[in-house]
Amino acid sequence: MPEANTTLPADFHLTVTARLEGDTLIGGEPFQLVRLRPESLARIRAWTAGEPVGDGGSLARALVMANLARPLPPPVAFAVSAVIPVRDRSIARLLEALEAVDDVIVVDDASLDGDSVRREAEIARAHYIRRDVRGGAGAARNEGLAVAKHDLVALIDSDCVPRPGWLAPVLAHFADPAVDVVAPRIVPLEPGASARSRPARAIARYEADRSPLDRGAHPARVVPGGQVPFVPGAALVVRRQLRFDPAFDQGGEDVDFIRRAGYVRYEPAGHVAHDHRVDPAQWLRRRVYYGRTAAPLAKRHPRHARPLPVSLWTTAAWAAVAARKPKTALAITATASALLARELPPRLAIELAALGTLRSGRVVADAIARAWWPASLVTAAAVPRARLPIAVAFVVSSQGNPLKLVDDLAFGYGVWRGCLIHRTPAPITPARPWRLARRSL
Repeated sequence: MPEANTTLPADFHLTVTARLEGDTLIGGEPFQLVRLRPESLARIRAWTAGEPVGDGGSLARALVMANLARPLPPPVAFAVSAVIPVRDRSIARLLEALEAVDDVIVVDDASLDGDSVRREAEIARAHYIRRDVRGGAGAARNEGLAVAKHDLVALIDSDCVPRPGWLAPVLAHFADPAVDVVAPRIVPLEPGASARSRPARAIARYEADRSPLDRGAHPARVVPGGQVPFVPGAALVVRRQLRFDPAFDQGGEDVDFIRRAGYVRYEPAGHVAHDHRVDPAQWLRRRVYYGRTAAPLAKRHPRHARPLPVSLWTTAAWAAVAARKPKTALAITATASALLARELPPRLAIELAALGTLRSGRVVADAIARAWWPASLVTAAAVPRARLPIAVAFVVSSQGNPLKLVDDLAFGYGVWRGCLIHRTPAPITPARPWRLARRSL
């Protein structure tokens, strides 16, 4: 992470993404109230009007690192290498799609038909490395990083196809020397083109809308528990000195890498298409796999994947709803609003406390129906009074989509299986309740 005294480059521009109410910024990650000094408020208004960061780099850095603002780097050209880890898959279409890359390294992770991969690499004039013993994607990427010519390296999985122009907006962020990793947006590759059965076509449509690889349309700094808590390793641009942990040879190596990397940005202006799994059996296995990796990751990174990241007030209000005590829930929310109104205008306090509690209902429902569903079903069987709230949580979490319900069940099964294998309850232990942070800039 950048040191507190580093500055954002003077030629960057800035878009303030937090809400400005008078002299107070509201938002960010963690969610916070930021009182602005007069000189800070003046700078923010100047940046909003389109002026560059200039000599306000320290304030700009603080806003960007708290996800109160996003940086707008100027166009810049960097030389970049590309590393492609592959095992038993054709990479011809990926190699054809690469642009502005003069150093391509193909790392074959013990493919059964290594000659085929080698021929495709030779046709594209890529450097070919053969691993005789499978070590997983992380180990393969490390070998490529070790021989890359350029300081910036694009790591692209073999089931991806970069879209034209994807590199420029991603590389621009490296004009900030504090940036370690930038991830593009992962989009579907020809949705449904390879889906021959009706279930496969339904999964293709679902993946196009809800793939966990797609982190959405909004740029952000990647922070645990934030709007973008992780980015997948399917496509990343990284600084050459970074390395994956080869101990994560059964998955989760990309999330571990991101957690250790330092300053990571998500830039959805760059698109890389991914060939999503649409075969029902493969899709289910992949969802279980995602859930299973939560346990080893949580042991290494205790804040990873913990459910229910809400405040104590919100937890208490929804617990009252679950107990069928709506008046108590209203009283709890009213008390939270009144306490917040001591610092903010009453209208804004009600909006943040009351509407925030309502909006968090989806988070609570997801915890009940996704990470905790085995315990939820046991509770419903043992406590008749809890059956209706739990049933409502499953409906809310699935949003009426049967595939979302199947997705939740498969992921939750993987989480609990991983907990048993790795002997840790961390992925099903509730997150620490967040508290409203307050600071001044």
